[in-house]
Amino acid sequence: MGKYSCSAAINSSTPAGMLFDAFVSASGIISGVFPPVLKSTEVVEHFTCGEGNRDKTVKQKVEARDNKKFIYCYSIMEGDALGTILEEISLDVKITASPKGGSVCKITSKHSANNGVAITEEKILAVKEKAIAAFQVIEDYLVANPRG
Repeated sequence: MGKYSCSAAINSSTPAGMLFDAFVSASGIISGVFPPVLKSTEVVEHFTCGEGNRDKTVKQKVEARDNKKFIYCYSIMEGDALGTILEEISLDVKITASPKGGSVCKITSKHSANNGVAITEEKILAVKEKAIAAFQVIEDYLVANPRG
C-alpha cells in the first residue's frame, strides 16, 4: 500500500475561532454551504450527497480535536470519494491566528492507496485544488453569515 501526503496553508480573513467552529460543526453549516451537492447530512459521521454528484457518500471518523489549540484531525474511511484507488484519507487541520488579522489554516492530507495501486502527483494536486476550492466556499459563507 502506498502512502502519499500533501499540505497547504491557506490565509483567511475569518477569525481562527470562527473558522475552527466551522470545521468541527460541519454538519451545521454544510447544508447552508453546499445545498446543491448534499441531499442530507447526519451528525454522526456520514454524509449523503444528492443526484448528479459523483461522490454520493462519505463516512468519516474524528481522530483528534483540541478546541483551545484549534486542531482537528479526521479520517475518511468509507465512501465514493475513496473510489477504487484509496483505502483511507486522513486530514490534519490546524488553525492559528494571523498577526495581520484573520487566520491561517494549515491542512495536511495523507492518502493511503489500496495494495498495488499507485497514486500520481497529478491526482494528489487535483484533490488539493478541490480542498482549497471547498475551503473558499466555506469562508465565503462565513463572511456572508457571521456568527455572534
